[in-house]
Amino acid sequence: MLLSLQVRDFVIVDECQLDFSTGFTVFSGETGAGKSILIDALALTLGAKADASLIREGNNKADIVARFQAPPTLLNWLETQELQGDDELVILRRVIDTQGKNKAFINGTSVTQAQLRECGDFLVDIHGQHAHQQLLKPSAQRDLLDRHAQLQESVQQVRLAFRDWQTVRKQREALENNARAIELERERLQWQVDDLGRLAPQAGEWESISLEHKRLAHAAGLMAGAQASLEALSEAEPAAQSLLSQVISRLRPLSDIDPALANAVAALEGAEAQVSDAVSSLNHYLSRLELDPERLAQCEARMEALHQVARKYRLASPEHLPQAWQQAQQALQELGDSSDLESLRVREQQAEQHYLSLATQLSTQRQKAARLLSVEVTRAMQDLSMSGGRFEVQLKACEPGSYGLEEVEFQVAAHPGVSLRPLHKVASGGELARISLALSVMTSSATATPTLIFDEVDSGIGGAVAEVVGRLLKQLGQSRQVLCVTHLAQVAAKGDQHFYVEKLQQSGQTLSRIRALNSSERVEEIARMLGGLEITVNTRKAARELL
Repeated sequence: MLLSLQVRDFVIVDECQLDFSTGFTVFSGETGAGKSILIDALALTLGAKADASLIREGNNKADIVARFQAPPTLLNWLETQELQGDDELVILRRVIDTQGKNKAFINGTSVTQAQLRECGDFLVDIHGQHAHQQLLKPSAQRDLLDRHAQLQESVQQVRLAFRDWQTVRKQREALENNARAIELERERLQWQVDDLGRLAPQAGEWESISLEHKRLAHAAGLMAGAQASLEALSEAEPAAQSLLSQVISRLRPLSDIDPALANAVAALEGAEAQVSDAVSSLNHYLSRLELDPERLAQCEARMEALHQVARKYRLASPEHLPQAWQQAQQALQELGDSSDLESLRVREQQAEQHYLSLATQLSTQRQKAARLLSVEVTRAMQDLSMSGGRFEVQLKACEPGSYGLEEVEFQVAAHPGVSLRPLHKVASGGELARISLALSVMTSSATATPTLIFDEVDSGIGGAVAEVVGRLLKQLGQSRQVLCVTHLAQVAAKGDQHFYVEKLQQSGQTLSRIRALNSSERVEEIARMLGGLEITVNTRKAARELL
């Protein structure tokens, strides 16, 4: 249930802190005082859309915090999301700044708007003041029936099954319509795979064979150069190696006389060692280097073949051939998977049967729910001054769709002896408001949401009917926390807790103020709602009687 709501700099509310109790809570006040603004603020903490226009003029941000006692189902969800709080509380917060950015928090942790909305679904169900207008839409009637019967999971399964069925159906139709084009594409890809397969280019092959060809093509020059270098270092007269040895032999005894020559001797000895290493390396190189005209011809032939095929497929370099071969093979495989017409037909039939099985189960559940809701609303109509009236939920078969196999239509007979007709054709404004309210109360009583909010859903009714409405909401408040924004004294008088909202002028600004009323203040407010501007002894007496 909702424990408290803190609002700061939102529309015309500068700051307010409200604490709520169980049962039936009412909000009253003059039109435009800001009663529905508080509901809008709460809706933001539940994931509603926000923009900078909601910030009170002259301020940088709006800040709204709602504290709830979390039901067990929400505690499980919070644990899976790693958003647990202290004890069984959950704190929702929404901050909106002038740049249009907004931040959402659950128990102090930053979350997405979608997470906030999902969390809010466990906590609050809001019935807006235009619910009776939405009720005229077939989709709204279907959604209301499904919510009443708690069929959301079944509806989602049907929606997904229908999507899968239609996806396979479109693939099958596309294949049938483009069979020739697909066959030509398959033949092209198969030829390309075979052509590249004969060449069988390997990853890294082009770089490897290019290096080998370069070495083989210059083998004679490499051999001559290496041999000449070897002779100059160790075999010629005089050779570099022997000259270094002679110089070192001459300088070494002299360095014993003058140590200043020691560095030169050390450098020459290092050079002698390096020359010796070079001689060894050249001997090893020449021992394995040989002219191989046959291998050179093979390399040249392979490189030419790779070049030709790369040009054929307009590749920038032969090194891209292995990737092109792999891509062609993959494309051919994918085309083969999607082009098996008989397989697609089987899959389509299976998807259709799966959809029909789920949709038929949903139809059975809807039929049961429709009978129950028809009886419940018809009974409620008798209490709402529609004696003898009837309400019936009709399920009409239709083409299979994402929502199932039937359309939902609410039909009503507002008076005895009148035939049932679609709701939008027979109900007057007042009758529609009463039926909408009856539906809201009945469907809310079937859900597990702990907090229910009714925002001026009692508009269009009055008198004895208003007292019945108040009694219905109070009765609902015995098992749920119910909050109601109302203009009707008969409804407000049934509240267990009563908040009064008023609009004030302060320092040139328009502000909304809200406060809880005590017993005597409630008499005055109920009297105002009954009698208007002038409150008389009689209106106060009537207010006391209502209370």
